[in-house]
Amino acid sequence: MLSWEERRLMVKVAKLYYFEGWTQAQIAAKNNVSRPVISKLLNNAKKEGLVEIYIKDETVHTVDLEQKLEKMYDLDEVIVVSTAGYDPVMVKRQLGKTAAAYVGKKLQNVKSVGISWGTTLLSLVEEYPYERRDDIQIVPIVGGMGTKDVHIHSNQLAFHLAQKMNTSCSYLYAPAMVESDDLKERLVNSKDIAHVLDKARNVDMALVSIGTPYKSSTMKSIGYLDDDDINSLSKAGAVGDISSRFFDAAGEEIDHPLNNQVIGLNLEEIKNIPQVIGVVEGSYKLDSIEAALRGGYLDILIIDDQTAQALIQ
Repeated sequence: MLSWEERRLMVKVAKLYYFEGWTQAQIAAKNNVSRPVISKLLNNAKKEGLVEIYIKDETVHTVDLEQKLEKMYDLDEVIVVSTAGYDPVMVKRQLGKTAAAYVGKKLQNVKSVGISWGTTLLSLVEEYPYERRDDIQIVPIVGGMGTKDVHIHSNQLAFHLAQKMNTSCSYLYAPAMVESDDLKERLVNSKDIAHVLDKARNVDMALVSIGTPYKSSTMKSIGYLDDDDINSLSKAGAVGDISSRFFDAAGEEIDHPLNNQVIGLNLEEIKNIPQVIGVVEGSYKLDSIEAALRGGYLDILIIDDQTAQALIQ
């Protein structure tokens, strides 16, 4: 049991150190003791519960989630975006803003950036600032032609991001999915498309998102998938997709005709890109995100806090 004098000394030392900003050496000199004595008093004050240190900031919650997810899925980095009180449109916008700032900071030594497609990546591109990055080439990693929702296709996103960076981009003159294996063979072997796919395999960084075919599916809404496709994907065990390539709950690319009809990088080729940044939001995609992380496709994950929390639970 601490005596009153000991408690008083501990509180006095702690007050000088934590509130008045004194150094341990200054406190030691004032009390005619050595610095290690002060250090021990401060430690004991914590042990006795006289001093409790906590970080008063809501970001402590997101930092905690980030560290847990990094450990759980062996990721290089996780950025969790706090979205309390935001409506869905604002959540996507906030995520895009955070992702744009993160990508902008990571571009030293990057000569080429691959980009997939979808509404989340559109948000990243829209929030990206105008700047000079004319030494970087932007490359779509999946086909991107169509008549519906053109603004979210990879070619359009590549063009838009290249404009923001004041640099050049390539175009994949093909849709993300074609009707037959025969047409796919002809397209991927044509000189222009083969050349861009080769560039895509060799980018330094790729920007991707994660989709689910079952709820709020962009691929369904723009006409790449119909109800029969979705039933057949379900039977084959598909839980989600990256860049229009479907994978199962273990994160393995599934053997399915739809995967064979995609003009773009397959999952193994995406995994081989040195830095793959995944930008995802929405708890309804939980199974898809978890499977993609199991598959090891992402190096960096940028995610909203609600979905991050759900992943950990």
